[in-house]
Amino acid sequence: MGYAQLVIDPAGSGKSTCCSSLYQHCVTVGWTIHIVNLDPAAESFNYPVAMDVRELISLDDVMEELGLGPNGGLIYCMEHLEENLDDWFAEELDNYLDDDYLDFDCPGQIELFSHVTVIRNFVDHLRRKNFNVCGVYLLDSQFMTDVAKFISGCMSSLSAMVQLEVPHVNILSKMDLVTNKKDIDELMNIAWSALCLWT
Repeated sequence: MGYAQLVIDPAGSGKSTCCSSLYQHCVTVGWTIHIVNLDPAAESFNYPVAMDVRELISLDDVMEELGLGPNGGLIYCMEHLEENLDDWFAEELDNYLDDDYLDFDCPGQIELFSHVTVIRNFVDHLRRKNFNVCGVYLLDSQFMTDVAKFISGCMSSLSAMVQLEVPHVNILSKMDLVTNKKDIDELMNIAWSALCLWT
């Protein structure tokens, strides 16, 4: 049985940095991890890429050839990946052992995790290939400094949790950039109270 982790977030919350830090940690402690790029718009990496969706399709090519914008082009790329799960992706996946750990650096377009079925179908494919799958949802800590942004971030995370139906961890990223930690303490207390009321 293999293990797969999907790192997802709204654009700019730090997915690639998280994947790079996870890779560095694993190297330091002597664990093996394979980072997979699922973002057809990615340009550079701070970690070795084990699999790269850009070998199948790239956003720049789609935008140029089909005249699509960045959002429509990204959806097209991910639908193309979905159409090639049993071909290109299955071949790539065969290079990894049953107990390998794959970390998927996903695109930052939230629609892919909230209401488009592409990533859900990707998760189902991994499960059929005997992978345990979990989701790691990063939310920029700047969302915590404003109540409306905080609620929006919580709802987008909840939407991804419901859509993907995998064990899910939510992480606040970029905490070092928050200047007023007192505001975050207050919002965390509100969030905890709301969570207790919902359960």
